[in-house]
Amino acid sequence: MRLPHLFVLAIALVALMSCDDETSTLGVDMMPSTDIITKKYQTYDVTTESYAVGDAVLARTSLSYLGRFTDPETGTTIKSDFMAQFHCDESFSLPTVINNECIQMDLRLFVKEFVGDSLATFKLSVYELNKQLDPNADYYTNIVPEEYYDKSTKPIATKWFTLSDRTVTDSARWASGYNNNIRVSLPVDLGTQIIRDYNENPDHFKNTVTWLNSGDPCSKGLYFKLESGDGAMAYIDVVQLNLSFRYYDNEYKKDTIGMCSFAATDAVVEATRFENSNLEKLLEDHSATYLKSPAGIFTMATIPAEQINVNDTINSAKFTLTRYNDLVESSFKLNIPKTVLMVRLDDYLNGFFENYQVNDNKESYLATFNSATNSYTFPNIAHLVTIMAHEKAEGKATENWNKVLIIPVETTSDSSGKIVKLNHDFSMSSARLVGGDANALQLEVIYSNFR
Repeated sequence: MRLPHLFVLAIALVALMSCDDETSTLGVDMMPSTDIITKKYQTYDVTTESYAVGDAVLARTSLSYLGRFTDPETGTTIKSDFMAQFHCDESFSLPTVINNECIQMDLRLFVKEFVGDSLATFKLSVYELNKQLDPNADYYTNIVPEEYYDKSTKPIATKWFTLSDRTVTDSARWASGYNNNIRVSLPVDLGTQIIRDYNENPDHFKNTVTWLNSGDPCSKGLYFKLESGDGAMAYIDVVQLNLSFRYYDNEYKKDTIGMCSFAATDAVVEATRFENSNLEKLLEDHSATYLKSPAGIFTMATIPAEQINVNDTINSAKFTLTRYNDLVESSFKLNIPKTVLMVRLDDYLNGFFENYQVNDNKESYLATFNSATNSYTFPNIAHLVTIMAHEKAEGKATENWNKVLIIPVETTSDSSGKIVKLNHDFSMSSARLVGGDANALQLEVIYSNFR
């Protein structure tokens, strides 16, 4: 006997509903009542403070910096000048120079970009170094140039300049092939000495090492000393030492002007010195904390890991730093640090950057500024918090066991996007962050355990 279709459908629905009622907790019923997973959300107060860098950070950067700039937002001032060696290419050669004489010698400081007023006026002095910079040494931004040149001697050149070269026409300045640069004339007799030494001792020009030890003018390097001026900071990506001379061109059968160059490159040392002023008032401001680069201020956070329950599993631990908006409107205001590193204070002090370390997402993390939320967010530092909590519980905590630094950094990635290098951020940037004594921040933790 065939049942009506509606009757069959009704029986099926009843069976299905009955099955749902009886099996909806089947997995839970089969588990011991003591093993049910529970989750708990809890927040903890994180204290923060500004951390003085003391002008001393590792100066690994492909750029040099020249200028003096006062931040309109904070009133702090940063001054920078630099020392540079010059590379001698292994294929270096000169034609037969007429009379062995240099007819022109100059320096070109090519400006990649700058912060501030392009019409601000500066005075630059150039000194020869009398002590060679060690290419295998780590140099810091508080380097003392007086240890590498004789300040009792006169400079080999001086130059008044603006970052916008007013000797160049506007049409030339905006042409596609124009590279903004600061040109400094040098005495031609220095170039003549170099040319004559090439003819007498060509082995001095075999490579960079032999050139640096040749004893020729400028061979040990130069110090570009900022004497005066305020209002701008230049990012110098190429420094070039040029010698011009006359020689006889056999192909065209005539006297011709030629030029050879030595350039400051990654193969030699470029050491930038930074001096910050008026940072004290920011360090004494306990209503907020600051990030200020280059070589200025970090933010230090104290993680309350002693309050963490080490018997539970931490699924996530979220930490956010929110930025205050600028209080001053200015066309010359500084950029906001783009990327920051969270690293344990002890790891930083023990050579995180010197040892070429990168973030491991266990005890060091990166965060990028989010303009929509005006903040930096570390979405999950659970591994770090767990390590700290166990160190405290097991009696292994050091003096700085629960302290981390927030540091502006620059990242370098490989072709697959993997970060392979971290350096301090040497761009002019600043951020005022919620925190300090007045505003405890929140560490948002989600636990799970088997009850």
